[in-house]
Amino acid sequence: DYELCEECGHLYPVPREDLINLHREHLLHLLEMGDMEEALQLLQRIEDPGICLAVSEQSLDQHPNLAASHFLADYLTAHFYANLTTARRNEIQALYMGSKVLLTLPELSRVNYYHLSSRPLLMLEQLLMNMKVDWVAVAVQTLHQLLAGQEIGFTVEDIDNLLSKYAEKALNFPFTLKEKRS
Repeated sequence: DYELCEECGHLYPVPREDLINLHREHLLHLLEMGDMEEALQLLQRIEDPGICLAVSEQSLDQHPNLAASHFLADYLTAHFYANLTTARRNEIQALYMGSKVLLTLPELSRVNYYHLSSRPLLMLEQLLMNMKVDWVAVAVQTLHQLLAGQEIGFTVEDIDNLLSKYAEKALNFPFTLKEKRS
């Protein structure tokens, strides 16, 4: 049905907003089905870059599943980096990094941290508070690789400061040791 509507859009004039809505719904449908290749082809078929940008951004704002969010954040960063405001760019890159970190976690645990996908530092802090040290190690390594040469509102130093803060808390004993008397 989407493809038929798309063909009609080539034959008859369709208002811009309706065209954006059609492509957005088609894209979200493809992403829900897990068909990333077809989703990429759909985005490449859209001739007007402004419509493509609007479709991609609106789709991302619908908060699709993890893989779809990761795909859309990657696509927007790769194709429309210059068209985005600095704040929006940081937001999308943070979502990309957060989704990348989520993909490193065990599949059954991802749902517990999905709501933090756009806030990777907060996700890291939550993992630390939940004593998921092995997961934190992989998350930190992933973030260090992704942050190389990028500015997205936080830095490697911010990650290191967070780790130092929790390491200090782990070594802080709230009581004094009693001396043994002979």
